[in-house]
Amino acid sequence: MPARGKRTRNSSPLAASRTRQAERTRATRRKLLDAAKQIFAQDGFEAARLEDIAAGAGYTRGAFYANFKSKEDIFFALFEEWVGERIDSLASAMRRHSDPGEKLVALRTHYAELATDRRLVLISMEFKLFALRHPEAHARLRSSHRRIRASFGELFSEVMGALGRTLPMTYPAASASLGAVAHGLLLEHLLDPKTLSYGDVRQVLGLYFDSIFQAESN
Repeated sequence: MPARGKRTRNSSPLAASRTRQAERTRATRRKLLDAAKQIFAQDGFEAARLEDIAAGAGYTRGAFYANFKSKEDIFFALFEEWVGERIDSLASAMRRHSDPGEKLVALRTHYAELATDRRLVLISMEFKLFALRHPEAHARLRSSHRRIRASFGELFSEVMGALGRTLPMTYPAASASLGAVAHGLLLEHLLDPKTLSYGDVRQVLGLYFDSIFQAESN
């Protein structure tokens, strides 16, 4: 019995030290992610430098490499975080409704407002162009997109199954095309907001959503 108590006393400071270290690591990673988001938006993905990201977070290159393998690696961390937040937000909005029609309205609202985070949308578009020229990044981005679209596909399937409807395309294709239309419209809005206002962007996204999701089953 005394030996068991001794192990408990010795392990407690060690456990506390490990907890503090884990908290510091999370805080460092968070600061690096926030700095990367700012630097990518300011300089663009390809022009952004690791030194600037590290300095923006208050660290050195060593701290960067202790948390991320490369500039591409921190982009993927940002991208996965952003998409994860979108999926969680959409799932939460849909859970607030029991009626399938209301769930579909929540889904439509989500996509009508898809282009609100202009920084991450623009960074994502720029990285896609980078990935098309770099096979490793291309393969990783393609794999990431497929996982994400599968997650959205589960939400689509839930709603459409309850409504007794089918889509005129696969769920992954619907998710991909909605994202592509949103990104393209945002780009046009940023180029010429007088011709295409943000209200126009939301309206067109809603109309495009309706053209896909209002299809009745055969």
